[in-house]
Amino acid sequence: MDVSTLIQVLVILLLVATGVALVSRWLRVPYVAGLVVAGLAITELLPQKIGLNDALILNLFLPILVFEAAINTDIRRLRSTLKPIALLVGPGVILSSGITAVLLQWTLGLPWISALLVGVILAITDTVSVIAVFKEVPVPSRLSTIVEGESLFNDGVALVLFSLILKIHDTGTLTFAEGLQDFLLVIVGGTLVGLALGYLSAGLFVRSEESFSSILLTVAVALGAFQLAHLLHVSGVVAVVVAGLLVGTMGLTSHVSASIRLTLLSFWESAGFIVNSFIFLLIGLEVNLATLWRSLPAVLLAIFAYQVGRLLSVYPLLAIARWIDRPIPLTWQHVLFLGNIKGSLSMALALSIPTTIAGREQLIAIVFGTVLLSLLGQGVSLPWLVKRLSLMPFSQGQKQLEELQAQLIASKAAQDELDSLLRSGILAKSVYEEMRAAYQVKVAAAEKGLREIFSRSPQASDRSTGEQTKLDAVRRRLLLAEKGALTEVQRKGLLSQDIVQKRLQALDEQLLKLGDE
Repeated sequence: MDVSTLIQVLVILLLVATGVALVSRWLRVPYVAGLVVAGLAITELLPQKIGLNDALILNLFLPILVFEAAINTDIRRLRSTLKPIALLVGPGVILSSGITAVLLQWTLGLPWISALLVGVILAITDTVSVIAVFKEVPVPSRLSTIVEGESLFNDGVALVLFSLILKIHDTGTLTFAEGLQDFLLVIVGGTLVGLALGYLSAGLFVRSEESFSSILLTVAVALGAFQLAHLLHVSGVVAVVVAGLLVGTMGLTSHVSASIRLTLLSFWESAGFIVNSFIFLLIGLEVNLATLWRSLPAVLLAIFAYQVGRLLSVYPLLAIARWIDRPIPLTWQHVLFLGNIKGSLSMALALSIPTTIAGREQLIAIVFGTVLLSLLGQGVSLPWLVKRLSLMPFSQGQKQLEELQAQLIASKAAQDELDSLLRSGILAKSVYEEMRAAYQVKVAAAEKGLREIFSRSPQASDRSTGEQTKLDAVRRRLLLAEKGALTEVQRKGLLSQDIVQKRLQALDEQLLKLGDE
């Protein structure tokens, strides 16, 4: 593909992604599911057919997504949920892969190596969709941490198992002791690579006083950790996860200015969003509907198999977790089971299956169809299911807050319309004043109630998590509005540079503090 055609394709994809973002918000459907559908629809609009490239996803997209998740993960919260996460990403992935493989071999008659490869591929969970749901439907922070922590290490364990199965295929044999040794060597080696690069980059961050150089450093760490680990034949995903956790915990400390931290976190949030947008669009472009239709029975069996594997790994293992850690509520376990959505890494691994594997094309068709139906089925239904579970009940205080907000928004909108009618001459001033006064009474009552809620201490016992989250969002918008006004003043040179910079620094500190609470 020449440069001109590539740019045309990128422009089309960016416009489609923008349109999907607007439409999905309007229709209240998951963004990633909308992207997949859009990818299916625009295949004929592109000047040249493009599709997923396993090397591109594994070497570029995957490190970016993993590092973005790791740098935003609070290692203190992760440590508090380490035991259930370890059960899910260790025994959980192995158990789920094995059960799925057995069912596929039994129902579809696949060779054992092929069945094991598909089992591992379908044990990978794409947590982008689940986290997107959590942004729409509030869930307890501990549940969110478990989901994020599982996704951080799930990919690394699955990739190691995938490599071990290919090694068995190539050599013809692998003892349990050898397999366990290779598994531990790859995981420990990846951890050491991540620790080395993470500590080195954290030291450089303290000396950095420029946000753009810090961004370049983190990009180098994310991509470099993966490539270095690959050269050393250890886990690249584990290396990127460990390096990202260290950069987020040790690198972005109080010794680094708030402006640099905010710029850096905003960059990685944008990078993760862009990469995910391209990946899910490409998933839609890659799927051939005719091939999907022909392989539909096998795809449905594969979906049944991986759901059974997930069911028999999540509930028993989390039942065991109560013996060593705080119990995981049953409703949380439902979310972990229902959030078993497949994504881009599963498709990338399917494409990387060697041509020497029997029935490779059939395996790829099964995985692609499974990913597509998973995104469109579970991805669309998950927000509704999470709401039905009522993980964070709608408190009386939150109900009062939203009722006051609704009253204020509606009354102010009516006043704005009255102002417009007066200016256009449609409404007499006497009638205008009478009607506006009536709405002003509602505005004043709503503002008084909201002021009382806002004036409460954040530690007040009668404030729910949902209320606090909503108030924090409002405060964040106000701080960003202040920052935007000062930035415009600075750009026009209306005030002293030093004065504006000090005020911007103070606002950045408030924003970071608000994000940490």
